[in-house]
Amino acid sequence: MDSFELNKLIGAFLGTLFVVFSIGIVSDSIFAAPVPEKPGFGIEAAEEDHGGAAAGAEQPAEEPIAALLAKADATAGQAVFKKCAACHTDDSGGANKVGPNLWNIVNRPIASHEGFSYSAAMKEFAQGGSVVWDYEHLNHFLTSPKGYIKGTAMGFAGVKKPEERANLIAYLRTTADSPAPLPEAGAAPAPENASAPAEGAAPAQPAPAQ
Repeated sequence: MDSFELNKLIGAFLGTLFVVFSIGIVSDSIFAAPVPEKPGFGIEAAEEDHGGAAAGAEQPAEEPIAALLAKADATAGQAVFKKCAACHTDDSGGANKVGPNLWNIVNRPIASHEGFSYSAAMKEFAQGGSVVWDYEHLNHFLTSPKGYIKGTAMGFAGVKKPEERANLIAYLRTTADSPAPLPEAGAAPAPENASAPAEGAAPAQPAPAQ
């Protein structure tokens, strides 16, 4: 092989190397992958928009139970009681079920119905029978049983609508030997949680009032 042929081969080889390196440089510039400032992947979670009033805005005060009872419908409350009937009876001499019988419940001493085993939290709240199921206690308890008496065995979520709750209480008032007088609509309500609620956990039961 003469020197001319050798020079041609060397030139071709060098030309190929030049093309390859040029392509590599161009590719690196096009598909550059900069190193992230922090390792891993950032995940952005959109905040839920719950709508309504801004956080911290004051909620309107609920109408007192005395005023609600003045316009309550006991017949409508009997329909609401169907939510309670799986765990309670409401007739005179009715049997205890998951919850105690509710005949004469208004103004009955709390945790006092014969033959029913009450939770420790309910017994503590009752303060030896000195606290009774007056309209205020019934109203607050039926709103949120576990929120009002911590540790109660009752797992019922509560009746959240004030008018529906008042109808239920108005019906329970009629399930008595002699219905308790209705409170005066203008009377000042008793302070919520007047009796300190008991602490502690207890097995949940799906019933509305104990």
